Amino acid sequence: MPSTTATDWDLFQSLHAVLETGSLSAAARVRGVTQPTIGRHIEALEHRLGAPLFLRSPRGITPTDLALALRPRLEDMAAAAGAALREVAGAADQVGGAVRVTASEIVGCEILPPILTAFHAAHPAIEVELTLSNHQANLSRRDADIAVRMARPTQNTLVGRRIGMVELGLYAAPDYVARHGAPRDFDELNHHPTIGFDGAAPKFEGQIDIGRPITREIFSFRSDSDVAQLATLRAGLGIGACPTLVARRYGLVPILAERFAIEMEMWVCMPEGLRTTPRMRLMFDHLATALSDALNAVPA
Repeated sequence: MPSTTATDWDLFQSLHAVLETGSLSAAARVRGVTQPTIGRHIEALEHRLGAPLFLRSPRGITPTDLALALRPRLEDMAAAAGAALREVAGAADQVGGAVRVTASEIVGCEILPPILTAFHAAHPAIEVELTLSNHQANLSRRDADIAVRMARPTQNTLVGRRIGMVELGLYAAPDYVARHGAPRDFDELNHHPTIGFDGAAPKFEGQIDIGRPITREIFSFRSDSDVAQLATLRAGLGIGACPTLVARRYGLVPILAERFAIEMEMWVCMPEGLRTTPRMRLMFDHLATALSDALNAVPA
């Protein structure tokens, strides 16, 4: 690719916005410019690259192979720019600035809020950004600064602290058990509606044997959102897996506790290069301590 200039960077930002949003109008709203401006940026890039980036039709635009090939690099550029802005924001006051934390949906919605609230009360000059996904963020690419993960980190460039073990079990709402009873074994479980994944198999796949393959087809309610699964579980649709510390908070009833028990490691990680940045270290240590307290507070 030819060397880039400041103008090219603006054009690439517009291309990234179109790829992310799927339309010129949506990209214009994200970038805070007009739709014709986005259109001119795309045309200028196509002229510079000597090939089309999108196919136009009455139904909208479709990215070409060239645009799709550029997308990973644009994502890297956007992540690096976001990391640079967070660094600049904290340059004047080394304890101020922003920290981006990433975690799974269930951890981010059910465990982290009071922990991050306590952190903000202690360090109000530090801005907290939370991104939730069940896919691991690329810390080396600076998609986030600090990650709460349910697996041991494998990259040598990361600093990690093991928090402890998170227990998962099968649970149901009290109302569901009152209406339908609780299964006494996995054979009886087959006759109950169950809640589970849709397209993405859970990380504990292969760790438990329920007498039949655990595939999406066995579930009466399917979603790859842990939060949606929990909400449906609490609503009483059926039986599903849930972290013990979350299930006990909502008074869910354990199902086949002696037969279904899974433990997953919890870790807090960050890039090696951030360990000397004061606000990053403060957040890392706070998360490690508070999460450890939360896990230890779960009664045996």
